[in-house]
Amino acid sequence: MSTSAIGSVEQKKTSYVRPVLAGSVGNLVEWYDWAIYAFLAPIFASQFFTSGDQTANLLSAFLVFAVGFFMRPLGAAIIGSYADRFGRKSALAFTIFLMSAGSLIIGLAPTAEQIGVLAPLMLVVARLMQGFSAGGEFGSSAAFIVEHAPPGKRAFLGSFQQVSVVGGTLLASGTAALLTGLLPADDMASYGWRIPFLLGAGLGVVGLWLRRSVPEPDSFVNAQKSGRAVHNPLAEAIRRHPRAILRVILVTLAPTVVYYMWIIYLPTFARTTAGATLSDALRANTVALASLMVLLPLAGLLSDRFGRRATFLAGSIAYVFLTYPLLMMLSASFGTILFVQMAGVAIYSLYGANSCAIIVEQFPPEVRTAGISLPYALAVAVFGGTAPYLSQWLSSKGLGDVFIAYVIAANVIGAIVYFLMPETKDKSLN
Repeated sequence: MSTSAIGSVEQKKTSYVRPVLAGSVGNLVEWYDWAIYAFLAPIFASQFFTSGDQTANLLSAFLVFAVGFFMRPLGAAIIGSYADRFGRKSALAFTIFLMSAGSLIIGLAPTAEQIGVLAPLMLVVARLMQGFSAGGEFGSSAAFIVEHAPPGKRAFLGSFQQVSVVGGTLLASGTAALLTGLLPADDMASYGWRIPFLLGAGLGVVGLWLRRSVPEPDSFVNAQKSGRAVHNPLAEAIRRHPRAILRVILVTLAPTVVYYMWIIYLPTFARTTAGATLSDALRANTVALASLMVLLPLAGLLSDRFGRRATFLAGSIAYVFLTYPLLMMLSASFGTILFVQMAGVAIYSLYGANSCAIIVEQFPPEVRTAGISLPYALAVAVFGGTAPYLSQWLSSKGLGDVFIAYVIAANVIGAIVYFLMPETKDKSLN
């Protein structure tokens, strides 16, 4: 190969490595900031709520956590439209700034003992900012990464967006575990819990720099230059692409139910239904999450080779036939829990690797992030936000099998949608 040809290959590689790094690292910071609150709430709850009842304080802290979810659709609608009008890069810089600013507020906030009711109000404001930010993050980062990807590598490179979500959660979990292991309980309760939030704010500066230092994707720039920009991208997406909007919701349904069941709720499910210790269930979950970070890019390569429909169908059919026998295998044994978790995440990688690419490929660039963001946020809120509660409620009524049937039904619907949807892996993004 000639020197000029080698240089051309290296230039093309560099053109997408930095954007993928910027989107992924920034996304990792976002999800670290989002998750660290949940891990540390039992420690800092009494700093902001002073009912005298530890359980009531913790419930109040988690209620504030839930408030952030209500802001996600609003953030998706506003930031998604902003990204289509003014650029992916600006929107991504804004989302990471908001998320990091929220962490900084929490890390520096005075306690209720010091400023009274203003302390929990500051906590609520910080979580509203972070929820608004998280709502705009997925659509903007998915479009940014996939639009920078060369043909034939969209799912592979887009999978790193999902890798960074898992990585951010693991980083938050590891940071919380490290600090609680190093610091005495009293020190952790008085000041130690603030350290991860301040670290998140600092990491946000790095993510912000990365996102500000990369160019806009060519498809966005070309749409702007050719006069295709629209004043209200969300309204235009709904008016001109209603089928694509519906397809985003339906494509997201099964992966979301599975993610919240298999990755978020399964440790609790194993403890309550199979008598497993929480320690064993969480250890198995950690190993499975780390494995998923490796499996996602590999599944992305399969999607780029065989198509979105084939890999989505393989995942949905596997869940339809394997969900029940796998969950019925759960026992108190660590090895069994790990096997079930690993089998579930291996199948889920076929979903996760496709998520960014398939959704981005549904829309033209002038309405892409708006078209992705709101329906995705609504689908996650409706199908994901209710999954853990529904599972726990049904289990408490002795109807655990009904929730398993719900997971299977979601994948049956998914299989039908994936079979009928058009193949988009070779579709132009311009």
